[in-house]
Amino acid sequence: MPNSSSAPAPDAALSFDVSDADFETAVIERSLQVPVLLDCWAPWCGPCKSLKPILEKLVQDYGGQFVLAKLNSDECPGVAQALQLRSIPHVFLIMGGQLVDQFTGALPEGQVRAFLDKHLKAPADPVDELREQAAAAPDAALAEALLRQALAMQPGHVEATLDLTERVIARGALDDARALLDRVVEGARDERHAALVKRIELARNKPEGDPAALTARIAANARDFEARFALAAIRAFEGDFDAAFEQLLEIVLRDKGEWREKARLQLVEWFELCGDAETVSRGRRYLGMYLN
Repeated sequence: MPNSSSAPAPDAALSFDVSDADFETAVIERSLQVPVLLDCWAPWCGPCKSLKPILEKLVQDYGGQFVLAKLNSDECPGVAQALQLRSIPHVFLIMGGQLVDQFTGALPEGQVRAFLDKHLKAPADPVDELREQAAAAPDAALAEALLRQALAMQPGHVEATLDLTERVIARGALDDARALLDRVVEGARDERHAALVKRIELARNKPEGDPAALTARIAANARDFEARFALAAIRAFEGDFDAAFEQLLEIVLRDKGEWREKARLQLVEWFELCGDAETVSRGRRYLGMYLN
C-alpha cells in the first residue's frame, strides 16, 4: 500500500502555506483575482490531518477555480486572533477581499464539494466537454473521433455512447451502430436508446418507390396522400426527417379522415426517432397548429 510520502506533492501554485507576515498579500489581495480557501490548522489537531488531504485533492480537481492557503494557527497568532478562531480545523472562503462563507470540522469530501459548489462553478466533466466539442465539430469525422476519445476516457458512458451511435448511423454503418447500443447495460437503456434501435431498423428497411416519380405525382395532385406518405418514408430512411415531416404535415393539413390520423401517428413515432431537436420542435408545433 503506498504511503503518504509516495503521493504526488500538491501544486505550489494552487496550494501553499501562509503566515502572519504574508497573509495580506497571499490571501486578501490574492482573493481579488481568484477565490482563496483558507485552511486554519495546527500540528496537534487530528481532524486537521484528516481534512488536509481532502482540501489538497479538491484544489487539484477544481483546476484553478480556487487556491488553497494553509495557516498554522499555532505559528500565526496574529491572524488567528483577527479571525477569532475558537476551534480547528476552521476553513474560510474569501472572495474579492471579503469572507463569504466558512465551516468548522473535518467534513467529508462530498460536503466540502457542496460547500464549494455554492460559490464556484462546478468543475467541468472532461467527457461532457468532449461531447460538447463533438456537437459543435465542423465535420462528422472529427465529431466521431472526439466521442471515441470520450469513451476511451470513460468506457461505458451512456450518453457518449448514444451520441456516437447517432454519428455512426448517419454514415450508414448500421452493424457498428447496433454493436454500440448492445454495449449499454440493460438498466441504462432509456427512451433514447430505444429510439436509436428503431432508427437502425428503419434504416435497414428501404421503402419502395422512386422519389422523382412520387414528387411528380404530388405536383400533379396535392391530395395524393399515398404518394406523400411514400415519399415521407423514403426521406425518413435517408435521415432527412425535416422533409419527411413536411410531407406528413401536408397530409394532416389537407385531410380530415383516415389519412390524417395515419400521418399523425407516423409523425408521433418519428418525432422520437429524429435526433434533431429543432426539427422535432418545429414539427410538433405545426402538428399542433394543423390539428386545431
